[in-house]
Amino acid sequence: MALSLLAMGTTTIAQDCTGGRYATDIFTTVDITSDVNYGSNQSFSGATIQLDMDIYEPNGDTETARPLIILAHGGSFIGGDKSDASIVDLCDRFAKKGFVCASIGYRTGMWPIDSVNAVKAVMRAVQDMKGAVRFFYEDAANADAYKIDTTQIFIGGSSAGAVTALHYAYLDKECELEEFMSTSDITSLGGLEGNSGNAGYSTEVAGVINLCGAIARYGWIEAGDVPLVSLHGNEDDVVPYGRGEASVSGFGIMYLDGSRMIDEHAGTIGVQSNFFSHYGGGHVVYSGNATYMDTTENFIRDFLIDQFGCTEAALQAPNTGTGAAELYPLTHCGLGFSDAEQMMIKDIYPNPSNDQITIQFENTSELKILQLIDLSGRTVRSYKVNSSSLIIRKNDLNAGVYLLKTTNENGVTNTSKIIFE
Repeated sequence: MALSLLAMGTTTIAQDCTGGRYATDIFTTVDITSDVNYGSNQSFSGATIQLDMDIYEPNGDTETARPLIILAHGGSFIGGDKSDASIVDLCDRFAKKGFVCASIGYRTGMWPIDSVNAVKAVMRAVQDMKGAVRFFYEDAANADAYKIDTTQIFIGGSSAGAVTALHYAYLDKECELEEFMSTSDITSLGGLEGNSGNAGYSTEVAGVINLCGAIARYGWIEAGDVPLVSLHGNEDDVVPYGRGEASVSGFGIMYLDGSRMIDEHAGTIGVQSNFFSHYGGGHVVYSGNATYMDTTENFIRDFLIDQFGCTEAALQAPNTGTGAAELYPLTHCGLGFSDAEQMMIKDIYPNPSNDQITIQFENTSELKILQLIDLSGRTVRSYKVNSSSLIIRKNDLNAGVYLLKTTNENGVTNTSKIIFE
């Protein structure tokens, strides 16, 4: 559920689709305002980063309360920018239909590249997107330069940008993050809301546009949350289509729940989820491919005009296939684990260590395969364990960060970080 600081007294304004507005290209040209500053914040290295976006508006538009689409680029949270070709294309296409669109820049970068720092990178991106949303609430309450209907703000993105939007909308409890980082780290980063600008204004949104994205735990999506539209290639080897390992620069970082898992779960709890599978498609198949981009545009368009209550016939039928994804029972704070995988690792101590680290397991009877992986992706040690604990000694290992990948006999995998000093 998206958090809201101040509702700002906005009221819902019904969008008028008369004449094909929002459903067809009723404008021929688009005005672009580049490098609009919406805030600033500290990068992963401590440098102050100015946060800018490009705003796309239909040329000659006289509407005074327009829906807004805020999109974020991909780049595995280590690169990319607001000039991303796919995002620019989508902004141009939807501005011609009467939407205002914004392509946002956000803080990227992490080091070392591991699961803990990946989570922090996602948090920073979410905080920046919230700063951008607050910018438009602030503008609507004061100068009203962009003529936005703040009850119709949609967030989304491609790849890492979609991961950002999904966590923005559905990660709303700090306890959900405590599986991944300490409370002190959460606080030092600025919490769920962050400090990326325009403090005091709302972060409420109306829906999510998910293009090849995933979320850490599908159970974070709860009844009553905002609707979403998703498109994803079922052969995506970067961001999982189902439940799987997401990668950064070819290096597996952590397990995420992809669009198929999200759609199946949303359907069980009554959250609207429009889902299109690009069968045979890999990661961001619409990038540089006009046919795939047309499908993407049409499917998003149908979702959006449905939110406005428009009655145009659908341009793009769903293509979700048959068969359900394997959902796992949910536990406290929305953690999506089955009983078999719950707490595979009970404790890791001391961590960091300059000598040895003890791994304690919750289930002592099942066989577990452990791999110790360095930051280049190389497996430096492997173990087979069916006891309650394992001691990993430093011996000839270099000092640094390692990923401990644990796989049980059912094929369920968890990843933890250990540090030898």
